[in-house]
Amino acid sequence: MSLKSVFRREKSRVRLSRSFGGTFAIFLFLLIVGTFMALPIVYSLVQSVKPMEEIFAYPPKFFVKHPTFDNYIQVYQLCQNLWVPLSRYVFNSLFISIVGTVAYVLIASMAAFPLSKHRFPGKVIISGIIVWALLFRPEVTGVAQYIIISKLGMINTYWSMLLPPMAGTFGVFLMMQFMESAIPDSVLEAARIDGANEYRIFYGIAMPAVKPAWLTLVIFTFQTFWNTTGVSYIYSESLKTLPTVLGNISSGGLARAGASSAVAVILLIPPIVIFIISQSSMTETMAHTGLK
Repeated sequence: MSLKSVFRREKSRVRLSRSFGGTFAIFLFLLIVGTFMALPIVYSLVQSVKPMEEIFAYPPKFFVKHPTFDNYIQVYQLCQNLWVPLSRYVFNSLFISIVGTVAYVLIASMAAFPLSKHRFPGKVIISGIIVWALLFRPEVTGVAQYIIISKLGMINTYWSMLLPPMAGTFGVFLMMQFMESAIPDSVLEAARIDGANEYRIFYGIAMPAVKPAWLTLVIFTFQTFWNTTGVSYIYSESLKTLPTVLGNISSGGLARAGASSAVAVILLIPPIVIFIISQSSMTETMAHTGLK
């Protein structure tokens, strides 16, 4: 078959293409949805730079006329009068968030790998328990959880904020779903034939293949740990987290309405940064991951 005939054959194939109007409609729809989803963040930023008279103005205005950073200055001044330095609260939150996120993603992934890619007695029962456990709210297990933490002597320790979330089954369920579809059994069998043990297969094949899944899990887990206050287990001021002290500042009444808006923006920054970093990595991984 000549090159000319091949070219003619390829040209004669029916090619589906989107018109300019269809592309514009999709772009307009996504723009509207994106704008709607960004409104709460924009509103928080605008509220944090409003002077007190504009915060309580009637009718309320979305945009600010006379922006000011007095609200952030007020938060800084209030933090200077604390018994414990502000840096201690920041350290507690960062330590809990980073260590807890890394530990939970690793534990959830290690638990999901055998449940999705191995056969053993009781696998169906354990998988069912993981799904059923998603139905329980923290309020349901709060009393039993406090008794266990108290009996283990973990009150007023970092462990009281780190260990309870490790029992969450959302991460295990998420990783199971991705591992079942993203990791072919033939690849694992080939690795075992080549002499790779299960640890090498897990860290060298499974985890890179499900990178979008554990990056997604990083976003949710970091947000959970960052918002942890530990008020049920932490009574020592030196162990409290940043959301706790900033929440106390926000509860100061109408006189601190501007400071409350600034606090909301401050607490939003780390999760948004983590989301932006993970989102770019997820997009790149989804575009380039695959078996060829």
